[in-house]
Amino acid sequence: MNSLDKVSLPLIADLKQLIESSRQRVAIAVNVEITLLYWNIGKQIQQHLLSNGRAEYGKEILPTLSAKLGTDYGKGFSVRNLANTIKFYGYFSDENILQTLSAKLNWSHFVELIGVNDALQREFYCSLCIYEKWTVRQLREKIDAMLYERTIISTQSDISIKNELQKIGQTTDVNPDLVFKNTYVLDFLNLSHRFSESELEQALVDNLQDFILELGVGFAFLERQKRITVDTEDYHLDLLFYHRKLRRLVAIDLKIGKFKPKHKAQMELYLRWLERYEMQAGEEKPIGLLLCSEGNTEHIELLMLDEKEIKVAQYLTELPSKQWFADKLHRALEIAKMNKEQNM
Repeated sequence: MNSLDKVSLPLIADLKQLIESSRQRVAIAVNVEITLLYWNIGKQIQQHLLSNGRAEYGKEILPTLSAKLGTDYGKGFSVRNLANTIKFYGYFSDENILQTLSAKLNWSHFVELIGVNDALQREFYCSLCIYEKWTVRQLREKIDAMLYERTIISTQSDISIKNELQKIGQTTDVNPDLVFKNTYVLDFLNLSHRFSESELEQALVDNLQDFILELGVGFAFLERQKRITVDTEDYHLDLLFYHRKLRRLVAIDLKIGKFKPKHKAQMELYLRWLERYEMQAGEEKPIGLLLCSEGNTEHIELLMLDEKEIKVAQYLTELPSKQWFADKLHRALEIAKMNKEQNM
Protein backbone atom coordinates (compact mmCIF):
# COMPACT_ATOMS: atom_id res chain seq x y z
CA MET A 1 0.00 0.00 0.00
CA ASN A 2 1.52 3.35 -1.04
CA SER A 3 1.47 6.52 1.07
CA LEU A 4 -1.37 8.05 -0.96
CA ASP A 5 -3.59 5.04 -0.19
CA LYS A 6 -2.83 5.37 3.53
CA VAL A 7 -3.80 9.03 3.51
CA SER A 8 -6.98 8.45 1.52
CA LEU A 9 -8.38 5.65 3.72
CA PRO A 10 -9.57 7.95 6.55
CA LEU A 11 -11.02 10.34 3.96
CA ILE A 12 -12.93 7.51 2.25
CA ALA A 13 -14.28 6.36 5.63
CA ASP A 14 -15.49 9.90 6.41
CA LEU A 15 -17.14 10.27 3.01
CA LYS A 16 -18.89 6.91 3.36
CA GLN A 17 -20.26 8.00 6.72
CA LEU A 18 -21.56 11.24 5.20
CA ILE A 19 -23.24 9.36 2.36
CA GLU A 20 -24.84 6.78 4.65
CA SER A 21 -26.09 9.47 7.05
CA SER A 22 -27.54 11.46 4.18
CA ARG A 23 -29.29 8.40 2.75
CA GLN A 24 -30.76 7.61 6.15
CA ARG A 25 -32.11 11.16 6.53
CA VAL A 26 -33.57 11.04 3.03
CA ALA A 27 -35.24 7.67 3.77
CA ILE A 28 -36.77 9.06 6.97
CA ALA A 29 -37.97 12.19 5.17
CA VAL A 30 -39.55 10.13 2.37
CA ASN A 31 -41.23 7.85 4.90
CA VAL A 32 -42.64 10.81 6.80
CA GLU A 33 -44.01 12.32 3.58
CA ILE A 34 -45.63 9.03 2.50
CA THR A 35 -47.19 8.55 5.92
CA LEU A 36 -48.53 12.11 6.04
CA LEU A 37 -49.85 11.73 2.49
CA TYR A 38 -51.92 8.69 3.46
CA TRP A 39 -53.07 10.44 6.63
CA ASN A 40 -54.26 13.47 4.66
CA ILE A 41 -55.95 11.25 2.07
CA GLY A 42 -57.82 9.50 4.86
CA LYS A 43 -58.75 12.86 6.38
CA GLN A 44 -60.08 14.24 3.09
CA ILE A 45 -62.12 11.12 2.32
CA GLN A 46 -63.54 10.95 5.85
CA GLN A 47 -64.57 14.61 5.82
CA HIS A 48 -66.13 14.18 2.38
CA LEU A 49 -68.11 11.13 3.54
CA LEU A 50 -69.31 12.95 6.65
CA SER A 51 -70.45 15.96 4.64
CA ASN A 52 -72.34 13.71 2.23
CA GLY A 53 -73.97 11.62 4.95
CA ARG A 54 -75.28 8.72 2.83
CA ALA A 55 -74.14 5.18 3.70
CA GLU A 56 -74.60 3.86 0.16
CA TYR A 57 -72.46 6.73 -1.15
CA GLY A 58 -69.63 5.62 1.11
CA LYS A 59 -69.74 2.11 -0.37
CA GLU A 60 -69.56 3.47 -3.90
CA ILE A 61 -66.93 6.18 -3.53
CA LEU A 62 -63.87 4.04 -2.64
CA PRO A 63 -63.95 1.86 -5.83
CA THR A 64 -64.42 5.04 -7.88
CA LEU A 65 -61.50 6.81 -6.18
CA SER A 66 -59.33 3.72 -6.48
CA ALA A 67 -59.97 3.45 -10.23
CA LYS A 68 -59.28 7.15 -10.87
CA LEU A 69 -56.17 7.41 -8.68
CA GLY A 70 -54.82 4.07 -9.84
CA THR A 71 -54.98 5.17 -13.46
CA ASP A 72 -53.05 8.38 -12.77
CA TYR A 73 -50.65 7.27 -10.03
CA GLY A 74 -50.35 3.50 -10.23
CA LYS A 75 -50.31 1.09 -7.31
CA GLY A 76 -50.91 2.16 -3.74
CA PHE A 77 -54.49 3.32 -4.12
CA SER A 78 -56.45 0.07 -3.97
CA VAL A 79 -59.85 0.05 -2.28
CA ARG A 80 -58.30 -1.74 0.69
CA ASN A 81 -55.49 0.79 1.01
CA LEU A 82 -57.89 3.72 0.79
CA ALA A 83 -60.03 2.12 3.50
CA ASN A 84 -56.85 1.82 5.57
CA THR A 85 -56.16 5.53 5.18
CA ILE A 86 -59.60 6.32 6.65
CA LYS A 87 -58.96 4.06 9.65
CA PHE A 88 -55.46 5.53 9.93
CA TYR A 89 -56.82 9.05 10.21
CA GLY A 90 -59.46 7.91 12.69
CA TYR A 91 -56.98 6.10 14.95
CA PHE A 92 -54.17 8.70 14.76
CA SER A 93 -56.15 11.91 14.47
CA ASP A 94 -53.62 14.10 16.35
CA GLU A 95 -51.26 15.39 13.66
CA ASN A 96 -48.59 16.44 16.16
CA ILE A 97 -48.37 12.94 17.63
CA LEU A 98 -48.38 11.49 14.12
CA GLN A 99 -45.40 13.66 13.13
CA THR A 100 -43.40 12.15 15.98
CA LEU A 101 -44.47 8.57 15.25
CA SER A 102 -43.90 8.80 11.50
CA ALA A 103 -40.20 9.52 12.06
CA LYS A 104 -39.90 6.13 13.79
CA LEU A 105 -42.46 3.94 12.02
CA ASN A 106 -43.16 3.50 8.33
CA TRP A 107 -46.50 3.14 6.58
CA SER A 108 -46.30 -0.68 6.67
CA HIS A 109 -45.98 -0.51 10.47
CA PHE A 110 -49.09 1.65 10.63
CA VAL A 111 -51.01 -0.79 8.41
CA GLU A 112 -50.34 -3.53 10.98
CA LEU A 113 -51.28 -1.24 13.87
CA ILE A 114 -54.60 -0.15 12.41
CA GLY A 115 -55.55 -3.81 12.26
CA VAL A 116 -55.67 -3.70 16.09
CA ASN A 117 -59.12 -2.38 16.96
CA ASP A 118 -58.62 -1.83 20.70
CA ALA A 119 -57.02 1.59 21.35
CA LEU A 120 -55.03 0.51 24.43
CA GLN A 121 -53.66 -2.58 22.72
CA ARG A 122 -52.74 -0.48 19.69
CA GLU A 123 -50.85 1.95 21.95
CA PHE A 124 -49.08 -1.00 23.59
CA TYR A 125 -47.85 -2.41 20.27
CA CYS A 126 -46.95 1.03 18.95
CA SER A 127 -44.89 1.92 22.04
CA LEU A 128 -43.02 -1.39 22.20
CA CYS A 129 -42.46 -1.43 18.44
CA ILE A 130 -40.63 1.89 18.68
CA TYR A 131 -38.80 1.02 21.90
CA GLU A 132 -37.58 -2.40 20.75
CA LYS A 133 -37.16 -1.38 17.08
CA TRP A 134 -39.36 -4.14 15.64
CA THR A 135 -39.44 -4.71 11.92
CA VAL A 136 -42.85 -4.86 10.23
CA ARG A 137 -42.62 -8.65 10.26
CA GLN A 138 -41.79 -8.73 13.97
CA LEU A 139 -44.70 -6.41 14.74
CA ARG A 140 -47.07 -8.65 12.77
CA GLU A 141 -45.77 -11.73 14.60
CA LYS A 142 -46.18 -10.08 18.01
CA ILE A 143 -49.78 -9.14 17.21
CA ASP A 144 -50.57 -12.61 15.80
CA ALA A 145 -49.04 -14.24 18.89
CA MET A 146 -51.26 -12.06 21.12
CA LEU A 147 -48.32 -10.56 23.00
CA TYR A 148 -50.53 -8.01 24.74
CA GLU A 149 -52.85 -10.66 26.18
CA ARG A 150 -49.83 -12.67 27.38
CA THR A 151 -47.87 -9.82 28.95
CA ILE A 152 -48.36 -9.53 32.72
CA ILE A 153 -49.23 -5.84 32.57
CA SER A 154 -52.40 -6.63 30.57
CA THR A 155 -54.17 -7.63 33.81
CA GLN A 156 -53.67 -4.18 35.33
CA SER A 157 -56.02 -1.22 35.04
CA ASP A 158 -56.15 0.81 31.83
CA ILE A 159 -54.75 3.85 33.67
CA SER A 160 -51.78 1.85 35.01
CA ILE A 161 -51.02 0.44 31.56
CA LYS A 162 -51.19 3.89 29.96
CA ASN A 163 -48.87 5.33 32.61
CA GLU A 164 -46.29 2.61 32.05
CA LEU A 165 -46.46 2.96 28.27
CA GLN A 166 -45.88 6.71 28.54
CA LYS A 167 -42.72 6.07 30.57
CA ILE A 168 -41.15 3.93 27.84
CA GLY A 169 -38.16 5.72 26.37
CA GLN A 170 -38.39 8.59 28.87
CA THR A 171 -36.43 6.73 31.54
CA THR A 172 -33.87 3.93 31.66
CA ASP A 173 -36.10 1.98 34.05
CA VAL A 174 -38.41 -0.62 32.50
CA ASN A 175 -41.38 -2.12 34.31
CA PRO A 176 -40.78 -5.91 34.55
CA ASP A 177 -44.51 -6.42 33.89
CA LEU A 178 -43.85 -5.20 30.34
CA VAL A 179 -41.05 -7.76 29.99
CA PHE A 180 -42.52 -10.92 31.51
CA LYS A 181 -45.52 -12.86 30.21
CA ASN A 182 -48.14 -14.94 31.97
CA THR A 183 -47.96 -17.57 29.22
CA TYR A 184 -44.96 -18.78 27.19
CA VAL A 185 -45.43 -20.85 24.04
CA LEU A 186 -42.63 -23.41 23.64
CA ASP A 187 -44.02 -25.19 20.59
CA PHE A 188 -40.52 -25.45 19.08
CA LEU A 189 -39.33 -28.12 21.55
CA ASN A 190 -40.91 -31.20 19.89
CA LEU A 191 -41.30 -32.93 23.26
CA SER A 192 -43.46 -35.99 23.83
CA HIS A 193 -46.69 -35.53 25.80
CA ARG A 194 -44.97 -36.87 28.93
CA PHE A 195 -41.58 -35.39 29.83
CA SER A 196 -39.50 -34.66 32.91
CA GLU A 197 -38.16 -31.33 34.16
CA SER A 198 -34.65 -32.36 33.12
CA GLU A 199 -35.86 -33.24 29.59
CA LEU A 200 -37.61 -29.87 29.37
CA GLU A 201 -34.47 -28.06 30.51
CA GLN A 202 -32.30 -29.91 27.99
CA ALA A 203 -34.75 -29.15 25.19
CA LEU A 204 -34.72 -25.44 26.07
CA VAL A 205 -30.92 -25.35 26.04
CA ASP A 206 -30.86 -27.24 22.73
CA ASN A 207 -33.28 -24.66 21.30
CA LEU A 208 -31.81 -21.69 23.12
CA GLN A 209 -32.23 -19.18 20.28
CA ASP A 210 -35.94 -19.93 19.95
CA PHE A 211 -36.36 -19.81 23.73
CA ILE A 212 -34.71 -16.39 23.95
CA LEU A 213 -36.94 -15.12 21.13
CA GLU A 214 -39.97 -16.26 23.11
CA LEU A 215 -38.64 -14.69 26.33
CA GLY A 216 -38.25 -11.37 24.52
CA VAL A 217 -35.71 -8.66 23.73
CA GLY A 218 -32.87 -8.14 26.22
CA PHE A 219 -32.38 -11.64 27.63
CA ALA A 220 -28.88 -13.14 27.69
CA PHE A 221 -28.18 -16.74 28.77
CA LEU A 222 -25.61 -17.23 31.54
CA GLU A 223 -25.78 -20.71 33.08
CA ARG A 224 -27.79 -23.89 33.50
CA GLN A 225 -27.97 -25.87 36.76
CA LYS A 226 -26.44 -22.99 38.68
CA ARG A 227 -25.14 -24.42 41.97
CA ILE A 228 -26.33 -22.55 45.04
CA THR A 229 -24.81 -23.63 48.33
CA VAL A 230 -26.51 -22.69 51.59
CA ASP A 231 -25.26 -24.12 54.93
CA THR A 232 -23.25 -26.80 53.07
CA GLU A 233 -26.41 -27.92 51.25
CA ASP A 234 -26.40 -27.70 47.44
CA TYR A 235 -29.35 -26.52 45.37
CA HIS A 236 -29.45 -26.18 41.59
CA LEU A 237 -31.22 -23.39 39.74
CA ASP A 238 -32.41 -24.61 36.33
CA LEU A 239 -31.51 -21.59 34.19
CA LEU A 240 -29.84 -18.25 34.87
CA PHE A 241 -30.26 -15.31 32.50
CA TYR A 242 -29.45 -11.61 32.56
CA HIS A 243 -31.75 -8.90 31.22
CA ARG A 244 -29.88 -5.90 29.85
CA LYS A 245 -32.66 -3.32 30.08
CA LEU A 246 -33.83 -4.39 33.51
CA ARG A 247 -30.18 -4.68 34.63
CA ARG A 248 -31.11 -7.78 36.63
CA LEU A 249 -30.18 -11.41 36.91
CA VAL A 250 -33.18 -13.55 35.99
CA ALA A 251 -33.53 -16.92 37.71
CA ILE A 252 -35.77 -19.39 35.86
CA ASP A 253 -37.05 -22.56 37.51
CA LEU A 254 -39.03 -25.15 35.54
CA LYS A 255 -41.92 -27.05 37.10
CA ILE A 256 -44.12 -29.90 35.94
CA GLY A 257 -47.67 -29.30 37.12
CA LYS A 258 -49.27 -26.37 38.89
CA PHE A 259 -47.70 -23.61 40.95
CA LYS A 260 -47.34 -24.51 44.63
CA PRO A 261 -46.45 -22.37 47.68
CA LYS A 262 -43.17 -24.26 48.17
CA HIS A 263 -42.02 -23.11 44.72
CA LYS A 264 -42.20 -19.51 45.90
CA ALA A 265 -40.13 -20.25 49.02
CA GLN A 266 -37.50 -22.04 46.95
CA MET A 267 -37.25 -19.15 44.48
CA GLU A 268 -36.94 -16.64 47.34
CA LEU A 269 -33.91 -18.57 48.60
CA TYR A 270 -32.31 -18.51 45.14
CA LEU A 271 -32.89 -14.77 44.76
CA ARG A 272 -31.45 -13.89 48.16
CA TRP A 273 -28.36 -15.98 47.39
CA LEU A 274 -27.91 -14.36 43.98
CA GLU A 275 -28.33 -10.92 45.52
CA ARG A 276 -25.62 -11.64 48.08
CA TYR A 277 -23.06 -13.46 45.93
CA GLU A 278 -23.71 -12.69 42.24
CA MET A 279 -25.24 -9.22 41.93
CA GLN A 280 -22.81 -6.64 40.48
CA ALA A 281 -22.54 -2.92 41.17
CA GLY A 282 -25.16 -0.92 39.27
CA GLU A 283 -27.56 -3.85 38.96
CA GLU A 284 -31.07 -4.10 40.37
CA LYS A 285 -32.11 -6.99 42.61
CA PRO A 286 -32.44 -10.37 40.84
CA ILE A 287 -35.88 -11.40 39.67
CA GLY A 288 -37.32 -14.91 39.42
CA LEU A 289 -39.56 -16.60 36.86
CA LEU A 290 -41.36 -19.83 37.77
CA LEU A 291 -42.47 -21.66 34.64
CA CYS A 292 -45.22 -24.19 35.35
CA SER A 293 -46.85 -26.58 32.88
CA GLU A 294 -50.35 -26.02 34.28
CA GLY A 295 -52.13 -22.79 35.11
CA ASN A 296 -53.94 -22.07 38.37
CA THR A 297 -54.66 -18.36 38.05
CA GLU A 298 -56.56 -17.79 41.28
CA HIS A 299 -53.97 -19.65 43.36
CA ILE A 300 -51.23 -17.49 41.87
CA GLU A 301 -53.19 -14.26 42.33
CA LEU A 302 -53.79 -14.96 46.02
CA LEU A 303 -50.24 -16.07 46.86
CA MET A 304 -48.38 -13.56 44.70
CA LEU A 305 -50.64 -10.53 45.16
CA ASP A 306 -47.92 -8.17 46.40
CA GLU A 307 -44.92 -10.04 45.00
CA LYS A 308 -42.70 -7.91 42.73
CA GLU A 309 -39.54 -10.02 42.47
CA ILE A 310 -41.09 -13.37 41.48
CA LYS A 311 -43.19 -13.94 38.39
CA VAL A 312 -45.24 -17.07 37.76
CA ALA A 313 -46.20 -18.15 34.25
CA GLN A 314 -47.59 -21.14 32.43
CA TYR A 315 -45.70 -22.69 29.55
CA LEU A 316 -47.35 -24.50 26.65
CA THR A 317 -45.64 -26.98 24.35
CA GLU A 318 -48.36 -26.56 21.72
CA LEU A 319 -49.86 -23.35 20.35
CA PRO A 320 -53.48 -22.95 21.53
CA SER A 321 -56.20 -20.93 19.84
CA LYS A 322 -56.39 -17.15 20.18
CA GLN A 323 -59.64 -17.63 22.07
CA TRP A 324 -57.74 -19.60 24.72
CA PHE A 325 -55.50 -16.59 25.39
CA ALA A 326 -58.48 -14.23 25.41
CA ASP A 327 -60.37 -16.45 27.89
CA LYS A 328 -57.33 -16.67 30.16
CA LEU A 329 -56.91 -12.89 30.18
CA HIS A 330 -60.61 -12.43 30.92
CA ARG A 331 -60.35 -14.84 33.86
CA ALA A 332 -57.26 -13.06 35.22
CA LEU A 333 -58.99 -9.68 34.97
CA GLU A 334 -62.04 -11.00 36.82
CA ILE A 335 -59.90 -12.38 39.67
CA ALA A 336 -57.86 -9.16 39.90
CA LYS A 337 -61.08 -7.13 40.05
CA MET A 338 -62.51 -9.38 42.75
CA ASN A 339 -59.35 -9.12 44.87
CA LYS A 340 -59.33 -5.32 44.50
CA GLU A 341 -62.97 -5.07 45.64
CA GLN A 342 -62.29 -7.29 48.64
CA ASN A 343 -59.34 -5.15 49.73
CA MET A 344 -61.25 -1.84 49.50
